[in-house]
Amino acid sequence: MHIFQTALLLATGAALIACQPVSDNDGRLESARAFPRPDRAVSDAFSTEFSTEAARDEAGEAKLLMDWADIKPGTTVADIGAGEGYYTVRLSQRVGLKGRVLAQDINRDALDRLGERVVRERLLDNVAIKEGGLDDPRLPPGSFDRIFMVHMYHEIGEPYAFLWRMRPALAAGGQVIVVDRDLPTNQHGIPPKLLFCEFAAVGYRLKEFVERPEVKAYFARFELVGERPKPEAIKACKAGALAG
Repeated sequence: MHIFQTALLLATGAALIACQPVSDNDGRLESARAFPRPDRAVSDAFSTEFSTEAARDEAGEAKLLMDWADIKPGTTVADIGAGEGYYTVRLSQRVGLKGRVLAQDINRDALDRLGERVVRERLLDNVAIKEGGLDDPRLPPGSFDRIFMVHMYHEIGEPYAFLWRMRPALAAGGQVIVVDRDLPTNQHGIPPKLLFCEFAAVGYRLKEFVERPEVKAYFARFELVGERPKPEAIKACKAGALAG
C-alpha cells in the first residue's frame, strides 16, 4: 500500500492514537535527551489559524510561496504544522493527482477538523493526514521533494531532535521551506541568524533567503549537506549572540 494511503485519515470520527514520549523531571522529553538543549525561549502553541485565509489570499501569500518553492504538478510535499489546512488545500490543488501532500500536526482537534475539510473539499486522492510528535515529525523516509514549515518552527521545543529526525524524509534533492518572522522566539518568530545556525547544526545548508514584507514574513530554503551528525556531536546555537 502507498505510504500516503497508509497515512490517510478519513473524517469519520476515528481516533488519532499516538503516544508522546514521557518527560523526565526537568521537563525534557526522554527521547530528546541525547540532543543538546536549545539555548532559546520557545513560543507557546499559537492558534492553528495564523491569519484568516481570505486575508492571506488577498496578500497572495500561498501563490508567492509556492512559486518561490517551485511547487508544480507531481511534487510531493509535507505540510508540517498544517493546522486548519490553509497550505494543505492549496498545495493539493497545485501538485495535482500526480503529486502528494502529507498534512502533519500535533494538535488532534485540528487534524480532526482538517480531516473533515479534506473530505468536504474532496481532496482524498492526493492528501493524507498524520499525527506528529513533539520532537519527531514521524515522516516516511525518502518521500518528499519539499517540507513546508510555515509559522511554526519557533514552537518546536526540541529543534535539534526534530530536525535530525526530519532529515531522512527528504527525497534526493529535496528542500525544507521555512516561513517565519524576525521576532524573538517567545513572540512567535525567530531571528534569521538563529534559524540558520540551528539548521546548520544538524546538517542543513541555507540555499536561499528572502524577506517578504508584503506577507510580513521571510522565506528560507534549506537543503541537506554532508552526513547526518551524531546527536552528541551537535552544538547548540547561542541565541543571544545571533539575535541580530
